[in-house]
Amino acid sequence: MTYSIKKAAVLGSGVMGSGIAAHLANIGIPTLLLDIVPKEVTAEEQAQGLTLEDKAVRNKFATTAIQKLTKQKPAPLTSKKSLALLTAGNFEDDLDKLQEVDWIIEVVVENLAIKQSLYEKIDKVRAPHTIVSSNTSGISIDAMADGRSEGFQKHFLGTHFFNPPRYLKLLEIIPAKTTNAEVLTFMKAFGEDVLGKGVVLAKDTPNFIGNRIGTYGLLVTVQEMLKRGYSVGEVDSVTGPLIGRPKSATFRTLDVVGLDTFLHVAKNVYDQTTGEEQAVFAVPQFISDMVEKGWLGAKSGQGFFIKKGKDILEINPQTLEYGEMKKLKTASMAQATQVKGLANRVKLLTYADDRVGELLWNILAPTLRYAAQLHGEIADDIVAIDNAMKWGFGWTQGPFEIWDALGVAQSVEKMKAEGHEIPAFVEKMLADGFETFYSELDGDVAYYNGEGYEKVPTNAKEINLKRYKKKHGVIKSNTGASLIDLGDGIALLEFHSQANAIGPDIIQMINYAVDEVEKNYKGLVIGNQGKNFCVGANLGMILMEAQDDNVFELDFIIKSFQDAMMRIKYATKPVVAAPFGMTLGGGAEVCLPAAHIQATMETYMGLVEVGVGLIPGGGGNKGLYEKFLKGLPTGVEVDYQHIANKVFETVAMAKVSTSGEEARDNNFLDFADGVSVNPDHQIYDAKQVALALYEAGYTPPVREKVIVTGAPGYATLYMGARGLHASGFISDHDLFIAKKLAYVIAGGEVPYGTAVDEQYLLNLEREAFLQLVSHPLSQQRMQHMLMKGKPLRN
Repeated sequence: MTYSIKKAAVLGSGVMGSGIAAHLANIGIPTLLLDIVPKEVTAEEQAQGLTLEDKAVRNKFATTAIQKLTKQKPAPLTSKKSLALLTAGNFEDDLDKLQEVDWIIEVVVENLAIKQSLYEKIDKVRAPHTIVSSNTSGISIDAMADGRSEGFQKHFLGTHFFNPPRYLKLLEIIPAKTTNAEVLTFMKAFGEDVLGKGVVLAKDTPNFIGNRIGTYGLLVTVQEMLKRGYSVGEVDSVTGPLIGRPKSATFRTLDVVGLDTFLHVAKNVYDQTTGEEQAVFAVPQFISDMVEKGWLGAKSGQGFFIKKGKDILEINPQTLEYGEMKKLKTASMAQATQVKGLANRVKLLTYADDRVGELLWNILAPTLRYAAQLHGEIADDIVAIDNAMKWGFGWTQGPFEIWDALGVAQSVEKMKAEGHEIPAFVEKMLADGFETFYSELDGDVAYYNGEGYEKVPTNAKEINLKRYKKKHGVIKSNTGASLIDLGDGIALLEFHSQANAIGPDIIQMINYAVDEVEKNYKGLVIGNQGKNFCVGANLGMILMEAQDDNVFELDFIIKSFQDAMMRIKYATKPVVAAPFGMTLGGGAEVCLPAAHIQATMETYMGLVEVGVGLIPGGGGNKGLYEKFLKGLPTGVEVDYQHIANKVFETVAMAKVSTSGEEARDNNFLDFADGVSVNPDHQIYDAKQVALALYEAGYTPPVREKVIVTGAPGYATLYMGARGLHASGFISDHDLFIAKKLAYVIAGGEVPYGTAVDEQYLLNLEREAFLQLVSHPLSQQRMQHMLMKGKPLRN
């Protein structure tokens, strides 16, 4: 059977249920959200004359959950428009609607009997092709499927999302013994290609992969803290970014998760294990005491940490009193900051002969042994285990990658000296002459599978640029960027300067790339796989030139950047920009003139120059104005003042989208631009677009004049800014910046409706930029941003 999911239903409208429904709506899948019918009406509902028979009451839980989606942070929705794809209902009136959906996701309370009762009802109404899955975090998939019809059982499996579903990459898929192989294959591909997730196949064991190992690691850390007298803050100062873990480290992570949730997850494994393993999952009494007191973490306002005024205090596990937060400081930590590469840093710290080394060794070593001991039991290979921890818990390295970093033979020798038993899987690897869990095979990453090295399987849509360059090399490179042959006639321009900030080196490579592609390729993709696409121009360089009064040099740089942007716009071969993460200032300006923008769900795009006392200087004002024009329906009379107002507001307020779809709402993307849900597929998707444009006979846009609002528009924009200034909302310098911006967007003092050359607008923009960059107050703002990382209001 050929499966497809065009409509879905989520059963259970709690935080996870509504979050999953929001994610489905984000990717364009109409979704029915159902929950139980309330047992009684509230006093407020009675006052409105409502009874238990009214839909408003019966659908209340699902309706309220949908309404809350617009207020939650981080935002579950990528755009408020996604709300239109969500429909509320209830289990009593709307179960028959499940026969219309292709996928039913159960997200009710973690109780086997309640789930089985619901499945019995689903079994009676589901269509033969409908896939049913549970978002359980640990209940047996086989047990849930027991007693159901053969058709249900063949189409049933576990799909464990991690919270929040929009942002966390991991999706554990757990087949039951009865799950049809075609269903499993389809759901894995659907999870990666449509849901945009990193999918790992897990076995039907307690808490599956991520929560099993993650909870073990957290509890080992808590027990080590108690055993050796570390404080909560001291542990967190070591177990965060220093070793490739999230900023929330250990105890702040538990506060975010919720101590009650953590207790439930730990108890689930405790109840299903024995011996030494079970002993680790016995939660220390002080945490149970905290839960009894209602100190559940972030959701209750206090947990391991509490905020008092501006101070964050940490709990004392012995007294349950809060005190000043402590941090570990050792010579090894200072030394580690000078070491290049995470693997080298982790090795240095873990083997350090001090309190940091003692802590890390005593929490990492047992976690690594535990992961190896569970190999084959919770997953078929080490790749699934490592990916689960990276994608679900934010670890930069999975357990087996950490073990490689420590040196397998060296660490095993130390473990044996301490009297620990080494898992047979690891002993066999070393005995067979293999020194690492990961290696290379024909230029690709390979992993030890119990017999030898096997290539890590990847989705054909994943293009890892680091590995690709290692295997295929580059066409040309300088300090700021590289040009890479992606194959099939498409080249890729990769930024790799500090923070991918744009300077003369990147401008030079843009010009070279366009020349090379116009001669020898079908199209160009501008993309990279750094932390962010591009945070803008090299602010430090600009400030230095401004402070040295090198106006001519700055004029040359800005003119060169503008010219390079026009090269992108009018290139004879299609240029596709692939922005993701922070795409700010100059980063957005690189995208606006491209033939196509292929963003990701998490693309945060905006022209933010006013925050450092400037305005966009690389054609961003003109580019955004033209994007607004392009997005208008044909045959409608254009209100240029309205467009100028919108562009002015977007730039003057430094609006940054909170998603790729919101970037479209803000007109940085137009109707034809795309959004890749899976960020790992973005380069592939951009490449396919470039090929499609070429094959369709791409021709560059015709050079046309731009109609502007002129003097009347300028007066309107400036008047609005003066109103804000008079009300005290903006400073004198803000008003000065706004005046320059208004003049540029309006196109100067020409009459309303005048058609002007692009170069005229670029000249206005460059002139205003240079006037602002020379201003002492703007230089103060630039300096403050470089020093403090946040805007200065002066």
